Amino acid sequence: MAEITASLVKELREMTGLGMMECKKALAESAGDLQKAEELLRIRSGAKASKAAGRIASEGVIGAWLAPDARTGALVEINCETDFVAKNADFVAFARRLAEMVATANPADAAALGALPMDGATVEARRQALVQKIGENISIRRLERLHTAARLAQYLHGTRIGVLVDYEGTDEVGKDLAMHIAFAKPAYLNRGEVPAATVAREREILQARARESGKPPEIVAKMVEGGLNKFLGEITLLGQPFVKDDKQTVEKMLAAKQSRVLGYRFLVVGEGLARKSSDFAAEVAAAAGAGR
Repeated sequence: MAEITASLVKELREMTGLGMMECKKALAESAGDLQKAEELLRIRSGAKASKAAGRIASEGVIGAWLAPDARTGALVEINCETDFVAKNADFVAFARRLAEMVATANPADAAALGALPMDGATVEARRQALVQKIGENISIRRLERLHTAARLAQYLHGTRIGVLVDYEGTDEVGKDLAMHIAFAKPAYLNRGEVPAATVAREREILQARARESGKPPEIVAKMVEGGLNKFLGEITLLGQPFVKDDKQTVEKMLAAKQSRVLGYRFLVVGEGLARKSSDFAAEVAAAAGAGR
């Protein structure tokens, strides 16, 4: 069985919002399998599905750029080691410059971006020079680019969340959509985009939870379908309650304003990365031992 570490318990707590002992017990019962432990807790406690995009785990900024005609835009995530460096003017300017290069040159990925020419050298050479100047590791993690025949809206929440929306509608609609996405972080545009495996897994969890209620099969079936509809609404942009008026969905808001979403991209700094942490007591003990 895998070791049930404090970091594993912490990760499960962040995923489910449940207590430490509940998470530790679930991990023990699932032999340290994080996904199985999450499913177990969701069956027993009704915990919501985890939102990976909400687990901000590392430092850095999102560089953003939008063309004057609002038809091409880009986002780039640049990571560093500390929040202090994330506020450094040279670091922030480097991220913005890279976003413009992504929009105009359309590199396939971060490696291709690194090979592009920049100020008489390459982006990678400029990154290395910035590392030497600032004194921290700096990495170009990922990028997103959109080009449209319609129009794009862009929104930055501070420097940690960046959004691009491809849409048809007014400036106000575009701004509202981008801000909503930054807040709600929808995993998919609509129900048709949700993978069948994701739907099947959620259905299994809902069925297991409903069966534990002891209700008749016909009631269980209604509970499962109701839960599935709620789940799909929570993870899809069109199904989510609109952040400025939660009595209507984004889909209904768009219909009322004769607008529509064609696509979107967003980046959250550190999404999916583990924050570097330290055990202060262990460090003191190690230092004491080294000094003997």
